[in-house]
Order: sequence, then structure tokens, then C-alpha cells
Amino acid sequence: MSTAREDAVMRTSSRDVTDWWTTKVSDIEPGVIRLRGYPIEQLISGASFAELIWLMIRGDFPAPADAQLLERALVAAVDHGPQAPSIAAARMAVTCGVGLQGAMSTGVGLLGDVHGGAGQQCMELLKQIRAESKNGDLASVVAQTITHFRSSGRYIPGFGHRFHPRDPRRDPLMTALHAHVEAGAIGGHYVAIAEELENQLAGRRGQSVPMNVDGATAVVYAELGFAPELGRGLFIMSRAVGILAHAWEELGNGTRIKGPIPPPLLPTYVGPPERTIPGTTPRADPS
Repeated sequence: MSTAREDAVMRTSSRDVTDWWTTKVSDIEPGVIRLRGYPIEQLISGASFAELIWLMIRGDFPAPADAQLLERALVAAVDHGPQAPSIAAARMAVTCGVGLQGAMSTGVGLLGDVHGGAGQQCMELLKQIRAESKNGDLASVVAQTITHFRSSGRYIPGFGHRFHPRDPRRDPLMTALHAHVEAGAIGGHYVAIAEELENQLAGRRGQSVPMNVDGATAVVYAELGFAPELGRGLFIMSRAVGILAHAWEELGNGTRIKGPIPPPLLPTYVGPPERTIPGTTPRADPS
């Protein structure tokens, strides 16, 4: 061992080693597991999964109404079938022999800014509008926001759906949100912003542009006080259930190397026709 290495070892105490990773999340000792200070034995018997998610991320238990609203949002985003690239990719991956862990990581890895990130983007937009409208008129701020997005050729994240004229997940979530506002469980600021966006988008388009699941869950997570980045994390956690279910189903089918289109079909080729390398003799026709 070099002198420099020996000096580093001599200067390093046991406390330096144990303090390398400090955490408020979990306290683990032989025979002991405490999460945010709560013994795992109590959590197993006394906490729902939604409550545990909140506890692990936020540090303490949610109010019952908050836990209920969180669970509704998690249920809403769980699956959208093989039309969703994350689901289709997971199903294809599992037929290549990578196992469920590989299939799930494949599906989750596709949940980026375009597919899976709209909820986070919508939360960021909702928070921006709220900050800008605290001392002004909400309708004016929303109008300016829509104009800005349109002038730059961008969509408002969380509104409209490529498949559903009206996303069936929107209404149950918004109904739950309104019930929680009326009960005083949440403030309702982001509910009002999202509905103002809906109304003005419809007025400009001449047709309804309702929230999709990304928009509705973004309102839920914003009302519950989650950071936008966590909005995407919660969406991924929810969608991972659907990814697992589809990967498991595909694994049971026994198909090997299942591609994106059925074998009899071939991708449409749009390149040049067959040609010969300059200076070589054309191939003879095998017929």
C-alpha cells in the first residue's frame, strides 16, 4: 500500500465511514427496521401502501383524506395497454429472455419527457401560473400562458389526449378533488387553475380540450404539496404495476423474440432501390 493510501486510512475514523451515508429515511440494525422512526412491525399491521409511500417521501403520515386522494391518483395511472410504448416495450423485452426485472426496467426507462413526463410538466406550469396570479387576475395569466405556448408551437401539458376524446380518468379525479375542496382538506388553488385552462382552451379551439390523466393527477399531486419531480416519480411508481402485469402476461404466453409488428408484415422501406457498388459486376438473377 502506498504512503498516500496508508495516510488516508489512518486519518479515516469509523465515524467517517458511518457518516458517508446519512439518512432520515430508514434506521436498520440487526433485528431492527425503522422507517422514518416507525418500527416495521407497526407499519405492516397499521399502514396502507399509499400511507407508506407518503411517509417514506414526506417524513410522516398523511391525513386520511390526503392518503385517499393520493391512492386515487395512483390507481388512475396504473395502465393504458400496449398502445403505451412503455407497456409494449416491456412485453417485447420479456420475450427476449431478460426476465421480469429487465422487462420492467425497459418499460420504466421509456417514461421520459414525452411519454410519462407530462404530469411533471403540468405541475410546473400550474405552480408557475399560481405564482404569477397571486397578485393578479387568474384568467389574464392563463390567457397569457396559452398565448405564449401557442406562439412557440407547444402543447399545454396535461390537456387533450391522442386516443380519448375525453379521458375517462379525468372526471373521477376531479370529482374527488372538488369533494376534498368542499371538505376543507385541500385549498383548491390548482383545481381552479386547471379548470380555467380547460375553459380557455375550449374557447380558443371551439371544442372541449379536457385534462388527461397527466393533468388530473398533476392537480392531485400539486394540491397535496408534492414537488413536480415527485409527480413524475409517483406516475412511474403507478405505471410500474401495469408494466409488471403486462410483462408477466407476455411471459406466460411463451412467445420468443416478439417484435413490434407481426412476422408476416415488413416495415415500409422508403430508401433507394437495390443498386450496385460502383466498379463491380451486377449479381446474376438467381432465377
